[in-house]
Amino acid sequence: MPIDDLPAPGRQGKNLGVFSGIPKGTLKFLSELSRNNEKAWFEEHRADYESYFMEPAKALVAALAAPLKKLDPNIHAEPRVNGSILRINRDVRFSKDKTPYKDHLDLWFWSGSKKGWDNSGFFFRLSDKKLLLGAGMHGFVPPVLALYREQVLSDKRGPELSKVAAALNKKGYQLGGETYKKPPKGVPAEHPRAALLKHGGLYSSWDGKHPKELGTARFVDFVVERYRELLPLHRWLSQMTK
Repeated sequence: MPIDDLPAPGRQGKNLGVFSGIPKGTLKFLSELSRNNEKAWFEEHRADYESYFMEPAKALVAALAAPLKKLDPNIHAEPRVNGSILRINRDVRFSKDKTPYKDHLDLWFWSGSKKGWDNSGFFFRLSDKKLLLGAGMHGFVPPVLALYREQVLSDKRGPELSKVAAALNKKGYQLGGETYKKPPKGVPAEHPRAALLKHGGLYSSWDGKHPKELGTARFVDFVVERYRELLPLHRWLSQMTK
């Protein structure tokens, strides 16, 4: 079925709090974009981009704002491009892949007054086949990396993180961001937190097929519940950078 034949979501511009689910047209648009990733096709389907990408994204971000504030009062959920909605345009300046557009929807909910990747936050990625929900920091800038290692080695904060990691593992979550083969110089390989010291970033995520709630208003609850399970990791990282 062509995208034009699918029922369009209601115009959300003046009522961003109304979210009734991700429409089928969104998945259709992302699927077709992945097969026709070029500027001419995108411009021909700009109306679909507005109706099936931007409008549902804005409505979802607005609907998530209040429940995310309950998890973290300092969280930001801004329903706009370059706010919580990441641009669909790819930065191809330093990439061999010159396709101009992402074939997925990315959302970012950051904590603190300064937007950036050097603070912990909650992330969201929707493709035509999968959903990813996560929390943490994908990469530590050098000052934060030094602070992270200092706290992992501390007798209080280090064991706290180990407990968080063990609890996440018990729920089926794994830590990501291990980028070094060895712990930093001066730390023995047998150190009880040696594995944590190999991280150049720290995050964890839920990754799976689209849940049955995707096309309904209950999708907000599904997302928030995954973030709630990841909250201890987010809190540990947020406290580190205060």
